[in-house]
Amino acid sequence: TLRKREGDDRKAFPLHFLVWNNQYIELERELQQNEVDARGRTPLELAVCLGHLESTRVLLRHCADPTHCNSQSWTILQEAVSTGDPELCQLVLQYRDFKRATERLAGIPGLLNKLRQARDFYVEMKWEFTSWVPLVSKVCPSDVYRVWKSGSCLRVDTTLLGFEHMTWLKGRRSYIFKGEENGAMVMEENTAQRLTSPIVSTHLNTRNIAFERNKSGIWGWRSEKSEAVSGYEAKVYSATNVELVTRSRTEHLSDQDKSKSKGTKTPLQSFLGIAEQHTAHNGSNVCQYASPHNPTAITAEEYFDPEFQLNERDIGRPVELTSKVQRFKAHLWLSEAHPLSLAEQVTPIIDLMAISNAHFAKLRDFITLSLPPGFPVKIEIPLFHVLNARVTFSNLCGCDEPVSSVTVHTPEEAPEWNDIYWIFQTLTNQKLKNWACKIIQPLYFQCSKLSPEVQ
Repeated sequence: TLRKREGDDRKAFPLHFLVWNNQYIELERELQQNEVDARGRTPLELAVCLGHLESTRVLLRHCADPTHCNSQSWTILQEAVSTGDPELCQLVLQYRDFKRATERLAGIPGLLNKLRQARDFYVEMKWEFTSWVPLVSKVCPSDVYRVWKSGSCLRVDTTLLGFEHMTWLKGRRSYIFKGEENGAMVMEENTAQRLTSPIVSTHLNTRNIAFERNKSGIWGWRSEKSEAVSGYEAKVYSATNVELVTRSRTEHLSDQDKSKSKGTKTPLQSFLGIAEQHTAHNGSNVCQYASPHNPTAITAEEYFDPEFQLNERDIGRPVELTSKVQRFKAHLWLSEAHPLSLAEQVTPIIDLMAISNAHFAKLRDFITLSLPPGFPVKIEIPLFHVLNARVTFSNLCGCDEPVSSVTVHTPEEAPEWNDIYWIFQTLTNQKLKNWACKIIQPLYFQCSKLSPEVQ
């Protein structure tokens, strides 16, 4: 009777029972909200795929990860959209945005602290968008991101906001980060628009990427290629085996939405879509006892048994997938004489901008690879299946073109640098000023890292 009572208590209060007996290993196992099952799904992903709104709400309330990405690179939110349930989609979106905002705010102080320790500077990042399609290439815009860094404060100005459905979004916007202030705004996206649009995932596959020096000259007289970029000698590299993978899912769309989605394609997009691969569920395994989110009536015993072969059966709506893979060559211009540090000064800025800018997110993914030595004064990478982005760093501290808002601050420990920069600022001949800047700038950046005695 006592053993039976103990078993009843364990069923009624499983967590309390483990705490009472200090069974911390079992307790940790019970609290694993993000552990995957035999099919590779977390409890939250399983609840979403089955369309269980109540279980999803409970799991999210108890800190299940709404930003999880499964082995097929689909997110929890994308799986929620595929169910076609607006309430479920809204719930996951709310928790995902809150978690993203929290993580971003938590990461910003660390990134600004990295910037605080680095030398102040001003630099311009010129983004040029090109395409292998001549008609598209002619209408591709360009933009200059102007970056001011002072202490732990950062300002980035831009006029190009994004690219959607072959249309460029223009507008003036400034991103300002202040190390001494905390604050956040959580914005809710349009859920209805998500439910009537295809689910699209685009990523760069760089698993087999390889860097090699470009050659110049004719056969028998070829040499490694170098070019001058923004006044710095740079070695030219090509990155091969770069794949741009674009996947779209449409199983949540009505026939009208699918027709509308196909109808919004321009003739150019239709032409480019000839390389697309479409896969859909044939419906042959659908059972009369099935539910909309379990169309092949998989039982719990079958699902959780790792030895049982489901073959092509699965939970969730039958996936209608269109995938596209394009191979590109990325290009790099690396200068070992450039005074900026990629890791200390530029990467934190790109990390901050990647929070809300998809272009910077792709740039960050690329520069975090194991690049050859040198600072990337120019980078050319693919963004979409028809677009490349060429990013050039120029006008460092206003050396190429004067910037009225830029003043060079020098360390108090080395007053002689103030004298040099005062003389530099009085130069009126722009060519002479540019020449002097090329000499002084690298010396200034290097010497500012030394002790006053060594300086």
